[in-house]
Amino acid sequence: MSILHFIDYLNYEKNYSPYTITAYKKDLESFQIFCNKKYNEKTISKVPYTLIRSWIVDLVESDISNRTINRKVSSLKSYYNYLVKTKQIGQNPLRKHQSLKVSKKVNVPFSEKEIVEVLNTFKNDNDFESVRNKLIIEILYSTGMRRSELIGLKNSSIDLSQSTVKVIGKRNKERQIPLLNSLIGTIKKYQLLKSVNGSNVDNFFITKKGDMLYPTLVYRIINEYFSKVSLKIKKSPHVIRHSFATHLLNEGADLNSVKELLGHASLASTQVYTHNNLKGLKKMYNHAHPRSNKNN
Repeated sequence: MSILHFIDYLNYEKNYSPYTITAYKKDLESFQIFCNKKYNEKTISKVPYTLIRSWIVDLVESDISNRTINRKVSSLKSYYNYLVKTKQIGQNPLRKHQSLKVSKKVNVPFSEKEIVEVLNTFKNDNDFESVRNKLIIEILYSTGMRRSELIGLKNSSIDLSQSTVKVIGKRNKERQIPLLNSLIGTIKKYQLLKSVNGSNVDNFFITKKGDMLYPTLVYRIINEYFSKVSLKIKKSPHVIRHSFATHLLNEGADLNSVKELLGHASLASTQVYTHNNLKGLKKMYNHAHPRSNKNN
């Protein structure tokens, strides 16, 4: 059974994001290369668990983290579940596999002060890239959207008349997120500079050359600017998402409201953010967000 058939299934039937699909494909191809190189196995559809275990040992000995190994094995397990479902094989060779133990990872959010300090660095910058970078940081912090969701924003996603942004999340689930008034000015400024840029790309955020953004560029932007004001080890778009949720909850936002804003399927996913001095679940987004009008 071709890996490409499985990838088509993830794309057209499961509606996974392009980034998720790419990760699955890389994991499966990595295992296929291992099987071919070490055991002269050309396909991976019917290999025994002993061979898979050998691959896992090889990954461990390569100093790859247990978390990454578990993700790779999870990709493989999903592939075999698909083969079982389509009656290509009788049972999943990973059905009894136990995941490797991983240490519980807690992302330390940026403080409100660090967010403000970063945004203040843009005060006198009016060139396209600076305005875009400021808007990327502001939107990530003001909406809590994922990096992939930010990259996927279209020109039509922004509705200034309603002060909302339409976000397409995991499994193509759509949600509307309010835009703070403090964002509107930056959005209009960016749109003006973007029109001068003359890009034909339908994506809302673009590169200086007019192409759509790519994941490593967004990561570099966040890491570069926050490295100037923060000593935290991890500086990434996901830490801003974590900061968004933590700050809202600390200000009294309702847990269910934050769950909807983040696009989580269940409260369990959102509750990971409640360990930082939660004051109470009483207020909604516009009242709670540190950069809403009540603080201006």
